Amino acid sequence: MRFMGIDLGTRNIGVAVSDESCTIAQGRDVVKRTSDKEAADEIASMACRYGVSGIVVGLPVNMDGSEGERAEDARKFASLLENVSGIDVTLFDERLSTKEAEDILILADMSRAKRRRVIDKMAAQLILQTYLDMRLKG
Repeated sequence: MRFMGIDLGTRNIGVAVSDESCTIAQGRDVVKRTSDKEAADEIASMACRYGVSGIVVGLPVNMDGSEGERAEDARKFASLLENVSGIDVTLFDERLSTKEAEDILILADMSRAKRRRVIDKMAAQLILQTYLDMRLKG
């Protein structure tokens, strides 16, 4: 069994996949978000290729717990992805995941240009890893 993590951006979608024991998440790819249908089709294809049995989509919740326009966008995309892939999709609070990913990459002394290329899949990896860790705790 594997899980896939999704960091949904306005232009790019970060994708991460867990190992078979659902213990470790690894950033895999970035999908261009030219249209939601095309992106959902590509992600569904990747999910099939990796043998994914569950997908976790980051839900961008405001710091006060309220949901805004981006959260509604994530909900719509998650519903489309579930319909296209036939795989259960879970929404998961992703507060500050992109900021955390950027901080990690800065600490690793990565240039701004390199950070731009990997930040989306790193954010997806952090979303998925947090989800996996919470599942293990019970």
